[in-house]
Amino acid sequence: MPDLLIELFSEEIPARMQAGAREALRQRVTDGLVEAGLTYGHARAYSTPRRLVLAVEGLSPRSPDLKEERKGPRVDAPEKALEGFLRSTGLTKDRLEARDDKKGRVWVAVIDKPGREAAAIVAEVLEATIRNFPWPKSMRWGAGSLRWVRPLHSILCLLTTEAGAEVVPLDIDGIRAGDTTRGHRFMAPEPFRVTGFEDYAVRLKRARVMLDQDERADQIWHDATNAAFAQGLEVVEDKSLLTEVAGLVEWPVVLMGAIGEAFLDLPPEVLQTSMKEHQKFFSVRDPKTGRIVRFVTVANRETADNGETILKGNGKVLSARLSDAAFFWGNDLAVAKAGMEDWREALTHVTFQSALGSQADRIARIAALAREIAPMVGADPDLAEQAAKVAKLDLASQMVYEFPELQGLMGRYYAAAAGLPAEVSEACALHYKPLGPSDEVPTAPVSVAVALADKIDTLTGFWAIDEKPTGSKDPFALRRAALGVIRLVLTNGLKVSLSELIQEARETSIQKWSTRKTAELTTQLLNDYSAATQTIAELRALRRGEITHINDIWAGIEEAEEETSVTSQNADMIAGAYIARAMQVELHAVWIIRDDLLAFFHDRLKVHLRDQGIRHDIIDACLAMPGNDDLTLLVRRAEALQAVIGTEDGENLVQGFKRANNILSQAEEKDGVEYSFGADRKFADDPAEAALFDALDAAEAAIGPAMEAEDFAKAMAAMAALRAPIDAFFEAVQVNSDNEIIRRNRLNLLHRIRATCGSVADLTRIDG
Repeated sequence: MPDLLIELFSEEIPARMQAGAREALRQRVTDGLVEAGLTYGHARAYSTPRRLVLAVEGLSPRSPDLKEERKGPRVDAPEKALEGFLRSTGLTKDRLEARDDKKGRVWVAVIDKPGREAAAIVAEVLEATIRNFPWPKSMRWGAGSLRWVRPLHSILCLLTTEAGAEVVPLDIDGIRAGDTTRGHRFMAPEPFRVTGFEDYAVRLKRARVMLDQDERADQIWHDATNAAFAQGLEVVEDKSLLTEVAGLVEWPVVLMGAIGEAFLDLPPEVLQTSMKEHQKFFSVRDPKTGRIVRFVTVANRETADNGETILKGNGKVLSARLSDAAFFWGNDLAVAKAGMEDWREALTHVTFQSALGSQADRIARIAALAREIAPMVGADPDLAEQAAKVAKLDLASQMVYEFPELQGLMGRYYAAAAGLPAEVSEACALHYKPLGPSDEVPTAPVSVAVALADKIDTLTGFWAIDEKPTGSKDPFALRRAALGVIRLVLTNGLKVSLSELIQEARETSIQKWSTRKTAELTTQLLNDYSAATQTIAELRALRRGEITHINDIWAGIEEAEEETSVTSQNADMIAGAYIARAMQVELHAVWIIRDDLLAFFHDRLKVHLRDQGIRHDIIDACLAMPGNDDLTLLVRRAEALQAVIGTEDGENLVQGFKRANNILSQAEEKDGVEYSFGADRKFADDPAEAALFDALDAAEAAIGPAMEAEDFAKAMAAMAALRAPIDAFFEAVQVNSDNEIIRRNRLNLLHRIRATCGSVADLTRIDG
């Protein structure tokens, strides 16, 4: 069976596009081959800056012969129908067969499809792949119609068997497939022929091209860490940078250079970010001090002076970049030491979101909310409020303007420079976290309070203006914010009510608006009745801002605009009435937002817990219980329930519970009454029935205190102990007895089973 080798040789492919291009080439070619009837054993794709390569092993030499049967019209159908069928099959009438069918005799066409040689199929599939390749960006050059990420120079396409190598005939816009490629652009630019993948890989290595991207990355990391270790240093790990650099070179040569003494006092994060973003350098750290003291760059060629000239040039460029960073750092420190008031003022002119106000407005909301949250998480309210007021001020700094990814981290340095407490500085750095499912979670109380306030304010704000995630679209990262709240609560074992947090977030902003705006408007109106028009204009502006759920009252403002001759007293009354009405409607909206946002949290929690191995039906059974806005309590309940359901007693208990619930529900529907009171032990005429009374008494006595103490494991164990007496009851007695008194008593007993188990979890939602 032949092996297939494809190389698409071009100008440099951007490193960020290479991984997607490798997968697209592999998937599109192999899918096309399989659809055409060929099979293969294994396929692997490779990339360097100048080439995409696909190696397919064990390709079948030709597609199989096929025979297809297509059923046509009835034998007695009109001639027009028959003619259409013949055109679609490409046959003549004498080649059709008449066969019996359930609708009568019909014409059947038997079409023989002979197999095709692999070379023809490969050429067809590869041309379609190249012409329709999914590059994020592509270009045309010359007079042809072909589009590629960069000009495509050559196509190597070989089918190799034991008999030798065969070039697949293919011509795309004048680029003819061949068996020739080139090595390194500078160290081995001459073309050479290959006979198959093994020969290709060996010859490329000799021509100073390391084909395998993973091998290049491993080589870079190995050489970099060895060079650092030799000087008692360590390379700062950065997997994304390593992948990118491996996509920039075909023959990696690791070089280590020094950072100018003038820049060594810059924060490590500044040095690391500047070198990574501008120069693609790795940072080298002194493990004793934690300072970044050197850098590693990766050249694409060997040089006679062992990279000395390259390092000298890189050092000059790096010094220029770090001079900018040092300038920003010096200016920012001056502002920080002066109290950061310049930044605070600047953020009043920076819009966070048109309907949610400026960054300064947002900071004020977060600060008020952080103060309310602080006691819930064991933080000092004054420190939490202070931290929230300064945590985002670095957004106005020159350093964060240049490197947005340093937001928060720079805030820590600036808060420390301003002489603020260590808890405040730490909260500046950590309040954005966690940024993803694997990111660290803050545990310091002040940081937790500010992080929760930040995310809760974001969620409630966007919910209030009806900007929720839809489908796969989440432009404001609200799903990530919700997961951040969940991880903050669960990691720290917090006992907080999400409903209260949501309501507090909205009411805090309303209260701020109410106190400030009512005072302003009333003062205006008392001074001059003509201010009524201005009042109405400001109310309308608020409609576009913080207050967003008062559409039903704005029609009245249109009428108020016509009150041009009102006295100052009447104007005051009109404005006051509108403000009061707006407050009522908005407060009502708080409850709507709370319920909808809580459901969103529950959806994200389900995803999070499923990743932790908790079954979806277990989660649903616990979400249906009271107190489901306490996530810590909810998860502990779910974990305890899953542990019980995973046992034989737990599984059988669910079956017994569902049997009891079904019998009871059917009886209540049939009789039109609720059997929820009056189960009396004196009517138990079977030992198994009396034993169930005893078991339920014992379970209720144990479950009540356990649930009150939030000891879910103990409550679940008491519930699981009902398994045996419930099983014995159903085996020994018939619930729907002919004796109406006994039947009613037994149905009330079933209600006790439902109520006792239902006080722990909603077992009706458990599968099976």
